[in-house]
Amino acid sequence: MATLLVSDPIFLEHLVPPGHPERPDRLRAIDRALSDEAFTGLDRRAAPAPVGEETLAFAHDQRYIALIRDNVPGQGFTRLDADTTLSPNSYVAATRAVAAATMAVDAVIGGSVTNAFCATRPPGHHAEPTQAMGFCLFANAVIAARHAQRAHGVGRVAIVDFDVHHGNGTQACVWSDPTILYASTHQMPLYPGTGAASERGVGNVFNVPLAPGAGGVEFTEALTSVILPGVVTFAPELIIISAGFDAHWRDPLASLNFEEEDYASATRMLMDVADRHAGSRIISLLEGGYDLQSLADSVAAHVKTLMSV
Repeated sequence: MATLLVSDPIFLEHLVPPGHPERPDRLRAIDRALSDEAFTGLDRRAAPAPVGEETLAFAHDQRYIALIRDNVPGQGFTRLDADTTLSPNSYVAATRAVAAATMAVDAVIGGSVTNAFCATRPPGHHAEPTQAMGFCLFANAVIAARHAQRAHGVGRVAIVDFDVHHGNGTQACVWSDPTILYASTHQMPLYPGTGAASERGVGNVFNVPLAPGAGGVEFTEALTSVILPGVVTFAPELIIISAGFDAHWRDPLASLNFEEEDYASATRMLMDVADRHAGSRIISLLEGGYDLQSLADSVAAHVKTLMSV
């Protein structure tokens, strides 16, 4: 079986103001990288039709969903906060990004593919139950986890987030849910200001803040000493990676010093845990990464590792 790659031109149609870092060129860079002959074995699929509001409600308040839907402009931009905007096709793109994640869950649990990577935008891990933040509209990873539970009878899902920014939205959505583990490495101090090690939810949250300048050694230590032991003890039936690549040393929005090999290594470690505890079931969802070259190279390393089963 192959690794599933889900993407679609619709994700280029979530437009942002000039100079915004979360721009369509991110996906164009990834598409070029994954067009190399090394990736001919990928099972490439377009994103399915948008999910409905009942699926978005797995993570979000109904009034919030209506706010996003009803504030899409006919032209130009609607600003939700200093960083997060809507353009005419943003709602369709965001709901199809969620659909891509749920389709990846269906394919991996159904056994038609080995694992999956979703090259989608807008990202999701800052989206709180009632608030858009940090370029994010809907909590893609949380909705995918709850879809696995509701549609497939999965009991426990682990979401592991190595974006350089803490996934405050994911954490807020699962804070009181013992069936979903959230584990994050991230730079601190940095936006959004959450993610202290003391933030534990109901014992289902594991945060490992990294100091500015930290690199692969510190990342590996965080994974092996805190994140992976927590995931192993939790014994998930599915692992979802919130795969942000903005901890790379080239990225302009933060100050960590990861390299492509660090993402490959982390991917391999998470695959090993999935092999032992989750029937090898693992899906990965794109979050951040804003330097186009390092994003493309890091995604290539990540996906090549997923394919190395």
